[in-house]
Amino acid sequence: MTTTILIAAGVVGLVLLLMGGLALAFHRGRVTPDQALVINGARVLFQRTPVVPILHRAELMDLRVHTIPVELLGGTGLICRDHIRADVAMTFSVRVNPTPEDVLAVARSVGCPQATHPGTLAQLFAAKFTEAIKTVGRQLSFEDLLSERDRFRDQVLNVIGCDLCGYRLDDAAIDHIEQTPKDQLDPTNILDAQALAKITAITSEAAIEANQSEQEMRLQIARQNLEADKALLELKREQERVRRELDRIGSI
Repeated sequence: MTTTILIAAGVVGLVLLLMGGLALAFHRGRVTPDQALVINGARVLFQRTPVVPILHRAELMDLRVHTIPVELLGGTGLICRDHIRADVAMTFSVRVNPTPEDVLAVARSVGCPQATHPGTLAQLFAAKFTEAIKTVGRQLSFEDLLSERDRFRDQVLNVIGCDLCGYRLDDAAIDHIEQTPKDQLDPTNILDAQALAKITAITSEAAIEANQSEQEMRLQIARQNLEADKALLELKREQERVRRELDRIGSI
């Protein structure tokens, strides 16, 4: 009787142990919709699967969209086709491409834990994205850059392309475009010197045109005032003539 009880208890314990191990295996293999499960660095799954700690090395890959800010400001500002330097800030949206091949490529080259870390993403793509901005910016004048922001963004995306070694560029947004302040330009730099000369010429011409417009407006106002004074004087003369005529008629 005692032996039977011991055997039954052992069986129950074994069953409980197996059930606990199975539950733990399923828990370790839990995957959310924005994750991928990489098994032993060779297999990718997008749904829950049992993971045995001794047999399986399981890592989660983050598939959410992450942003990479890129700023070209001051002395590193974008130089446009017309030599004007512009401060440009853009934000790029990047994610690991959710295919088994790309997830494995990123897992092997970067590692799952660091794949979407901001420092890793900046190290991988900041220079590439910066060069794309400069490449497109050199083809546009500063005026085009301001007036055709969508065209500028689309061309930047086109230059970057789709080959991001397992990652995918979802979108890009322009956060800021302004002319680089003159006090941040280096007059000893030939490109900045050209920009300063261009800015001076443009602002001088604009100042002359503004002054001409102001003087013309003042002349026009003076002419209008003179015409009004003439009309008023003529009206007074007519009124005086009518008054004298009435006085003459009244005295008859």
